[in-house]
Amino acid sequence: MKTVLCYGDSNTWGYRADNAERFDRDVRWTGVMSVILGDGFAVIEEGLNGRTTVFDDPIEGHKNGETYLTPCLDTHAPIDLVVIMLGTNDLKIRFSLCAYDIAGGMEKLIRIIKASESGIGHAPPKILLMSPAPVGKLTDFAEMLEGAVEKSQGLKRYYQDIAERYECAFFDIGSVAKSTDIDGIHFDEAAHKAIGQSVAKIVQEVLK
Repeated sequence: MKTVLCYGDSNTWGYRADNAERFDRDVRWTGVMSVILGDGFAVIEEGLNGRTTVFDDPIEGHKNGETYLTPCLDTHAPIDLVVIMLGTNDLKIRFSLCAYDIAGGMEKLIRIIKASESGIGHAPPKILLMSPAPVGKLTDFAEMLEGAVEKSQGLKRYYQDIAERYECAFFDIGSVAKSTDIDGIHFDEAAHKAIGQSVAKIVQEVLK
C-alpha cells in the first residue's frame, strides 16, 4: 500500500464557508481522491485551519506549518508522497508578507521534506507542491485579508519555480477550481470534487 500525506490548511481540512463546519469525508478533496485511488493507497489528511507555511500566528497560535512538519513526517513514515498546499493564511495582513516571502516559507518546508528520512527506505518522500487558488471575492474576511487578492495571484509562478528547482511535481489548484464567493478563500463541494479528481490523476502518475 502506498501512503500519501496531504499537508495543508483549512482547504485540506474541509472547511465549509456556508456554516463554518466541516465537509463530510467523502466530499473533501482528499476523500474524493482516496476513493479514486482505491485500496492500494492510504490517504492521510493533515489539514489545520489557519496553518501558515513557517510563520507564528500572534493571535491564533499553534499554526506554524514548520513546527509540526517534521513530527508529522516521522509519525506517518514511511511515506511515498507528500502533497502540500499552504500559503493562503500567510496572506493575512497581520503577517505583512508579499508573495515572494510566502514562497520563501514554502521553500523552507520543501527543504525540510527533502532532508527527511520519512520516505521509503529512509529516503525523502516524493513531493507534489500545489499552489492555492487565488483569493476571490472577500466578505467576512475582507479586513483580515486586505491586499490578499493581488498577492495571491503571484503565488503560482513562485511555487512553480520552487517545484522545478527541487524536482517536485506541481499543480495549480486555480486551473480547476476557484474560491467560493461566500468568503473568497474556501472551496465549495464542486471545487473539492474537481480538485480531488485532478490530484488523483497526478498521484497515480507520480507513483506509478
